[in-house]
Amino acid sequence: MMRAAPHALARAAFAVGLALAATLAIVAASGAPPLKTLAVMAQGGFGSEAAWLRTLSSFAPLLLCGAALCVTFAANLWNIGVEGQITMGALGCLWFLRAVSPAGPLPPGLAVTLSLLAAMAGGAAWALLSGVLRTHGRVHEIFSGLGLNFVATGVSLWLILGPWKRPGMASLSGTAPLDHALWLPGLGGRPMSLVGPILAVLAFAGVVWLLTRTFFGLTLSAVRQNSLAAERLGLAPKRRILAAMGIGGALAGLAGGVLIAGLYHRLIPSVSGNYGYTAILAVLLASGSLPAVPLACLFFAALAVGSIQLPLSLSLDSSLAGVIQGVLVLTLFAARGLWPAVSRRKP
Repeated sequence: MMRAAPHALARAAFAVGLALAATLAIVAASGAPPLKTLAVMAQGGFGSEAAWLRTLSSFAPLLLCGAALCVTFAANLWNIGVEGQITMGALGCLWFLRAVSPAGPLPPGLAVTLSLLAAMAGGAAWALLSGVLRTHGRVHEIFSGLGLNFVATGVSLWLILGPWKRPGMASLSGTAPLDHALWLPGLGGRPMSLVGPILAVLAFAGVVWLLTRTFFGLTLSAVRQNSLAAERLGLAPKRRILAAMGIGGALAGLAGGVLIAGLYHRLIPSVSGNYGYTAILAVLLASGSLPAVPLACLFFAALAVGSIQLPLSLSLDSSLAGVIQGVLVLTLFAARGLWPAVSRRKP
């Protein structure tokens, strides 16, 4: 153990150093001053109270999706359909809030709470559809998830331009905003709410407990390692797969509900905002370490928010942040493969 700790520290330092070098090289190749670019992005993500609020607003759906993916990955399921589950969660939330106006029979606080439950139901139903295709139709969840993502996007666009269009007009800018009484409570007069990050942290803590402290988590591990042996032991792998997909979909749907009630307050095209795909990168970056998932999600949230300052401060395209994300993840994975050769030890 005494020797393992310095070895692990050296390996982590090598991976981070290589990733940082690759990132600086990409930034320099784009014609921007590398250190200044990173400083601008860090300032945009953490440099002020408003920046922190924007980062936390992105952190909440990322961590919820990260928690969803931890559950499905535990059962060896590649839940690529998390983007569609976010969208269907957003639709479920907005449908409920549109049905219950501020002057309706429910108090606004109760209506918003129930709308988040409706969001979880929408996400869970969409994920279970992919799960049923896997367990009973032998369709891999990657293919069904990608297909259902497109369907969910199409449904949201149809609602924006059709049944839910603004009075007298149909615009891709989104539906009419919700009444302020149906918003999650903001902070300091800003529309961004801290309820989302709090829910995300609580949900992730629940997932950690579920996967590490319960019999259900143990059965998911058994299904992941050997589904045939799990079936012979009577663990019902198909039911475990559907349960994992349902829980993951509910958490992704909650992310969609938080985006509607706590940030956008209306339905917009691509409401999922690529949070699902980014969460996949964050979970992969954490490499199976549950405590590292929130840190990875916070990092990607700050990177996305900080990139908004690139066009303003350095006249750079904000899409450079996406390039940096990809380079970081790929370089960190490459560093793990290169480390045995660098350390002159067998893997």
